[in-house]
Amino acid sequence: MRKVLLSVIIIMGLVYIFLIPEEPVVFKIAMKLVPMMLIIMFAASNTSLVSAHYKKVILMGLVISMVADAAIYWFMAGLAAFFVAHLFYITAFRTARRQSVPLLAAILLILYGLFIVVWIAVPQILSGELVLGFAIIAYIAVILIMGWEAIRTRLPLVIIGAILFICSDSFLAIDRFVTPLPAREALVMITYYAAQVFFAASIGDQQISPNYDNGKMKSMVHKNR
Repeated sequence: MRKVLLSVIIIMGLVYIFLIPEEPVVFKIAMKLVPMMLIIMFAASNTSLVSAHYKKVILMGLVISMVADAAIYWFMAGLAAFFVAHLFYITAFRTARRQSVPLLAAILLILYGLFIVVWIAVPQILSGELVLGFAIIAYIAVILIMGWEAIRTRLPLVIIGAILFICSDSFLAIDRFVTPLPAREALVMITYYAAQVFFAASIGDQQISPNYDNGKMKSMVHKNR
């Protein structure tokens, strides 16, 4: 069942990216949501090897991301919705095993954040778009925290998903605020859908199974499928 869902997700994602016209917008939005609905079904079909809480929170992040996919046509509304989705992902990743972030990874995340702030957010603020500029800074902060928490899990599926999500958002920001990108739709949406698939697949990751004591995570890896 999951393999079938993955195949359909790939097909419908490619259909949306390469075959669906920009107009009418309502049809464009509807088709954009189809792969996300399938990804949510894929996530729900996974038996959680982390915890029921982890699965529930990842599913909430996916659902809010789907809402954000439609809302992004009204940019600030979409940005706010994705901000909330990342809060759910951060919460989920914090329930998985937690390790220190390697120094190189920490440096790269910080440099990325500073670069994007200077390149994209600061010009918006200087041009008088204060709300937009500070909203971009807040979003950069939350996605960096998401990446940070993903790395701390030391789980390949989660880390790959976080990196892909950061790439997708970077392509979108560059295209919108700096310069139009060739094949923008493919760059943004392939990395985006892939990121969500990796997050959904992490629910069934065999490498993690935290134990809880009075509702708080103690530790870690011991359970295999």
